[in-house]
Amino acid sequence: MNTGLLFPGQGSQRPQMLHDLVQHPAVDETLAEISEALGIDARTLDSADALRSPVSVQLALFAVGVSTARALQRSGVRPFAVAGLSIGAFSAAVVAEAIELSDAIRLVRSRAEQMEHMYPTGYGLAAIVGLSEAHVNRLVISVNTTEHPVFVGNINAPLQIVIAGSIEGMKAVLAKALLQGARKAELLDVPVPSHCPLLQPIADSLRKQLEAISVQDPKVIYISNVNARAVRTAKGIAKDLADNIAHGVRWHDATSIAQELGCELLLQLPPGHTLRDLAQENLSNIKANVITPDNFDKLLHLVLS
Repeated sequence: MNTGLLFPGQGSQRPQMLHDLVQHPAVDETLAEISEALGIDARTLDSADALRSPVSVQLALFAVGVSTARALQRSGVRPFAVAGLSIGAFSAAVVAEAIELSDAIRLVRSRAEQMEHMYPTGYGLAAIVGLSEAHVNRLVISVNTTEHPVFVGNINAPLQIVIAGSIEGMKAVLAKALLQGARKAELLDVPVPSHCPLLQPIADSLRKQLEAISVQDPKVIYISNVNARAVRTAKGIAKDLADNIAHGVRWHDATSIAQELGCELLLQLPPGHTLRDLAQENLSNIKANVITPDNFDKLLHLVLS
């Protein structure tokens, strides 16, 4: 069965997520490799205190995704395609064998540290459910100012849009959205304005870092964040990993492309279930599930049968 692996982004984290993974030698080996590269035990990244920092959050999400995916691969699963939302793109690139684990760790750490230092307070993300991208874009344009910048960020579903920017600017958009029929409009637990032009300096830094490492053509289809297209070249991978921090993520389009290319089953890597839910709610005739320790063997049987 053609299977796509989906790697979640920041906001899906939870305490102890690195302690609740499937019991598999590949998980232990991968976490040991990550710990050696970081110089600390990777499992210390998922405490409630540690997860207050975007650096710990992003490194922990990367570790969870890659270690679980390697357990699948060691068990015989060869993904047909991979896609990662935001920081999940780095896990996807490693699983696609486009970049080495050690290089990805350095990139993820650099990305997160720059995000934390650039916008320590007063900025973040918010979600609007029930209004179209065009509708939200009009609201953003009506509110956006130099003092309180706000932008359209992720298009998670046709009627689920994430905005990014200053807290004050986003609150103004959320208030208008509720008045104009949004079912939900709320700030998210993400303290940085990801996927908007405010983070262009980080994209420029990542581009320079990617030029200094070895990036290979992916061994499986990699679906990009920025333009939601299948990427099959090293150049395309490097461009997406650098640019996605300063551009919106077209997640719904990405999963639609995965289905059009032939994915019959979409598996969300831990933690959380949001990507599975989005697929089930917005894609017709697709199977989607979340990988957990309890269903790992059952999913293996489904994929390999």
